[in-house]
Amino acid sequence: MSPKTLLAAVLVLAASARAADPTKEELVGMLKTIDDRQRNGGDYKALIYLEQKEKEKADIVREVIVYRRDESDQLMFLFTKPKSEEGKGYLRINKNLWSYDPGTGKWERTTERERIGGTNSQRRDFDESRLAEEFDPTFEANEKLGKFDVIRVSLAAKPGVDVPYPVIKLWIDPTNSNELKRQELALSGRLMRTTYYPKWNKIYSASKKGDVWFPGEIRIFDEVEKSNQTLVLFKNVDLNPLDGNMFTKAWLESKSR
Repeated sequence: MSPKTLLAAVLVLAASARAADPTKEELVGMLKTIDDRQRNGGDYKALIYLEQKEKEKADIVREVIVYRRDESDQLMFLFTKPKSEEGKGYLRINKNLWSYDPGTGKWERTTERERIGGTNSQRRDFDESRLAEEFDPTFEANEKLGKFDVIRVSLAAKPGVDVPYPVIKLWIDPTNSNELKRQELALSGRLMRTTYYPKWNKIYSASKKGDVWFPGEIRIFDEVEKSNQTLVLFKNVDLNPLDGNMFTKAWLESKSR
């Protein structure tokens, strides 16, 4: 066999190896890697910019601070802009998400599909990633997403797990485990949301003793109301310890007084 023929054979074999379908164990490992890369193990604070576009309506712009304590699974949102939204927020208590309106002083329990601040974003867009804990993966295809070689994976919610949508399609870059695209479907199979992650950033975490990855930008498209879309920008992420008892209704209420 000539060197040229040998090289061609090697390239064919290499391409076949790259295209080999991952096993269920490998897919679970990939989900665990995605979860671990975004998990801090300590405290998390991020300043978020939200821009909502809807047909024949003025753009909605919000700024919100997201607080997380991953070790104890605590989560809180505090809106700071515009003035009309200042002091509004959300707080997770015992796996239930509650919304607070300082104008009425009332707390209301919300669902996993709650539109954060009237945008297409939801709780899970800002929360700790739990893909391996909440879903069972199935390989679908090796394909292209723009210039990226990706693995398309279908996720089905595990029995008894409360998630916004029971079926998720993920497009994952296998070279770094970055999630590039997500589609969320209702139980009927209807496509509800499509989300793109064009940029990922990382920051060193002292509590984790390693890097924590977070999306620098998220673009969310409503597949029911086709003209609705949301831009999410992570303007600042801080992993320093937060006040010990701040994840309470009283603390959030105090920010509007």
